[in-house]
Amino acid sequence: MNTLMLAVVWFTMALSYYGLIVWFPDMIRYLQEEAYESRVKVFDEEEVSHFTFNFTLENQIHRNGEYRNDKFIGMKFKEVRFEDSLFEDCYFEDVTSSETFFENCTIISTVFYNTDLYEHKFINCRLINTTFMKEKEGCHLDFEEDNDFLIYLVSFLGSLSVLPGNIISALLMDKIGRIKMIGEWDCGCGGSMLISAVCCFFLFFGNSESAMIGWQCLFCGASIAAWNALDVITVELYPTDKRATAFGILNGLCKFGAILGNSIFASFVGITKVVPILLASSALVGGGLLALRLPETRDQVLM
Repeated sequence: MNTLMLAVVWFTMALSYYGLIVWFPDMIRYLQEEAYESRVKVFDEEEVSHFTFNFTLENQIHRNGEYRNDKFIGMKFKEVRFEDSLFEDCYFEDVTSSETFFENCTIISTVFYNTDLYEHKFINCRLINTTFMKEKEGCHLDFEEDNDFLIYLVSFLGSLSVLPGNIISALLMDKIGRIKMIGEWDCGCGGSMLISAVCCFFLFFGNSESAMIGWQCLFCGASIAAWNALDVITVELYPTDKRATAFGILNGLCKFGAILGNSIFASFVGITKVVPILLASSALVGGGLLALRLPETRDQVLM
């Protein structure tokens, strides 16, 4: 019976923890993209001639524009779309681009020299007397540099936030016990999982990047105590001849819960926050309450 309860606790912990660990960066990226799209600048029917573009164009949409005898030199396009526009007798040189596309455009007598404006960036375009010379070599992919840096930073902060929980749980594990909650903080898995569930609930109010990062750090810091307590209980609950087998089976169940959590939580990014938050909170509360029924192994002698 103890094995079954322990398996459920391992599974619910893995489902919620690993699901949210993947969900946090994806959700932050979604909030970034949503804010970025809200600031997009739209230019309709602009007419530009004999002008030299030598600066960065970012987060713009140009519709039904006409560009004649213009030069685009030493510049960068970032998140720019040209739709139903005309380019005639233009010259592009040393141009780099990220997430930039030309859609339904007509390009006449235009030269592209040393650019990364490859064929796939021209969607349903008419190219008349257009020349591509010395395309940029190497692997040129569209990277969202700022977003990528923040995602790595979020992951780093999440990993760093478990340090206080590790220290506290190491100092208080034997003093407080593995299971019961004492005072405001409990390093037993029941208390830690319930505290983590409360953190999940407050994710309903996380409508900004900073709020999501803050709640992620709190969640990771609170839940690490549960992982430490689960490891200790699993070791102390089984005799030596069964310990490795039990630990392996429970870890395998944990990995299955992690895969399931990743798949479920990631599928709701940009759709709704309700399902991931309620699922994680319910799993943590259920697992935490069930963990209270496990035997306390603090004073148990290893066999």
